[in-house]
Amino acid sequence: MEVHTNLGPGFLEAVYTEALMLEFEERDIPYEINKEITIHYKGKQLHKKYYADFLCYDKIIIELKAVESLTPANTSQVLIYLKATKMKLGILANFGEPSFHYNRIVR
Repeated sequence: MEVHTNLGPGFLEAVYTEALMLEFEERDIPYEINKEITIHYKGKQLHKKYYADFLCYDKIIIELKAVESLTPANTSQVLIYLKATKMKLGILANFGEPSFHYNRIVR
């Protein structure tokens, strides 16, 4: 919320990503950026990989958007990441709306 309050809507996702990194560091929130997600099929790792915007506390996937409104496809993206990692909690955050909007997604 702090990032949206200070920047407002209208910037590219990369701007919000960088600002959020500063907030995480200021608040001592452990994170990894562009966390690689591997996909397995019948016990074998596939070549195709996904990349989550952030992984916080080694268990929360955070996916950022800077769009007019979130779509079901955005939610599906986070659900796929959760399924692939076997994690339980994802946050889909949209900085593109006039008010900060996020969805907490539990698998």
